[in-house]
Order: sequence, then structure tokens, then C-alpha cells
Amino acid sequence: MILYPDEILTAKKLDGLLVSQSVKNELMVELLRLSESNVYPCLATILIGNDPASISYINNKQKTAKSIGIKTLDYRLSENTDQNDLSGLINKLNKDKDVHGILIQLPLQKHLDKFDVLNLIDPNKDVDGLTFLNSGLLLNNKSKLIPCTPLGVMTLFDYYNIDLDGATVAIINRSNLVGKPLSSLLLERNSTVITCHSRTKNLEELLQHSDIVITAVGNRDKFKLTKNMVKENSVIVDVGTSRVNGKLLGDVDFDDVKEKVSYITPVPGGVGPMTIAMLLKNTVQAAKIINSF
Repeated sequence: MILYPDEILTAKKLDGLLVSQSVKNELMVELLRLSESNVYPCLATILIGNDPASISYINNKQKTAKSIGIKTLDYRLSENTDQNDLSGLINKLNKDKDVHGILIQLPLQKHLDKFDVLNLIDPNKDVDGLTFLNSGLLLNNKSKLIPCTPLGVMTLFDYYNIDLDGATVAIINRSNLVGKPLSSLLLERNSTVITCHSRTKNLEELLQHSDIVITAVGNRDKFKLTKNMVKENSVIVDVGTSRVNGKLLGDVDFDDVKEKVSYITPVPGGVGPMTIAMLLKNTVQAAKIINSF
């Protein structure tokens, strides 16, 4: 159980910008050390199509990687790219000894099989941690490449010394990208995890009894977290993003909820920067795995 002083009235911000910069500073030291052994981590990104949000995400990942000294390769493919052509590119990058991380920007077009595509990636270069092998290793607490958003959330918890041991954690998401890996990570830290989703009954009651709420719905039209739905002095992590009248918002009504809880992530500036920082961390980790460090 997490206990906080009764006098806390306004939440402390879980600052993803601050923590991600700390991670990047550590990575720059690691990159310098690797360069002394002639190892230069390289991230290859693959974007299919012209979705504006995906283009923005890839541009940000490329820019941030370059800013700390990670080499990058940037592949932009037509939305009509077929499975064979995409498979050929992935196999080429798998064989390239100078490439350590391969990231395919999701979602993919409907004519492409996501699971087949992702599982073509060499698991040692799977910086998103989504191949079947890495997913299975995570379930057994053996994975060295963990999905970026869940790893970012856990890093935030550790930076701010959020006590997970025995805490009741509600995750509003059951995807392979967020909910399922987060559940595994939290269970390994002795949390009691409740996985919630669109069919969950009595959602508000479950949230009101949770020490930590992690929400990743990403659709303000269908779901918004308000203060009446959460427990006093709980911890709120907002992974969801929505565009409302041109403004980027999370799942949480931030100004409403912050007066009731102890810690809360903002949107933007919370989990988003952490996800990119963990991608860079995984790229460096992959380079170390491949070069037997």
C-alpha cells in the first residue's frame, strides 16, 4: 500500500522531460565508452505511408537519436509497399552488422500482416520488444529488450521512488504494446495488477480502490478520467493521447485530477519523452548484446 502525507493537496508532476534528459545524459556517457571499442550504435527506422502522426513520431525519434550521437538510417516507403518488399528490407537490415536496432512505425497498413512483419526482425535488434521471443522472455522476467512505453513508465516510477511493492495498480489497456507488458513488469515488482478494458464492468469502482492508475485509451470521445473516478493520494500515469481542437490531450482531465492525487504525468511532457528515451536505451542495449558487452 502506498501512503502519502495527508497535507498533499496538489499532485507532484512526474516530469518525463526531466527524467528522459537524465536517461539521455547517461546514454551519452555509455556511447562514449562504446566508441572506445569501435562500437557505434545505429538505429534503422521504417515508415510505410504518409500518416501525419506517424511522420511526426518518426521525425522526433530520428532527431532525438541523432542529438545524443546514435547513428540513424531512415527508410520511408510507399503506402502500397507489399509484404515481400518490406520483408526484403528487414532481412537486409538483420544482416547488416552496422545496424543494431530496427524499428517499424506502427500502425501498419491493413494489407500488411503486423505479426509476420514484426517477427521478421532479429530479436537482438528488436528495440520495440515486440517479437514473440522478446514477449515470451518478458513474461519470464528474462527480456533484455522491453517495450519502450512500459519501460518508460517503470523508469518514471523508479526515478520518483514510487513504491510498487503491494500496490494495487489498475491499467486501462490490454494491448501488446502497453497493457500486457506493463502488467508483467509490475507483477515482477510485487504489485497487484488489475487489467481494465472496454468490456470491464464497474470500472469506476475498480479505479477508486487503486493506488496507481495507468490509462492508455487515447480517445477522449470515449473516455476521460476525472477526479471522482480516482482514489485520494493515488498515482496517475497518462499514456493516452488525443487531438481535441488542435490541442494534444491525454486521457486525464489534468487540472481536475491533480488536486486529488499525489503524483500525475502531464500530456505532453510525461510518458511521451520517456518512450523515445527508452527506444534510445534499447538501441544502445542492442548494440551491447550484438557485440557481446
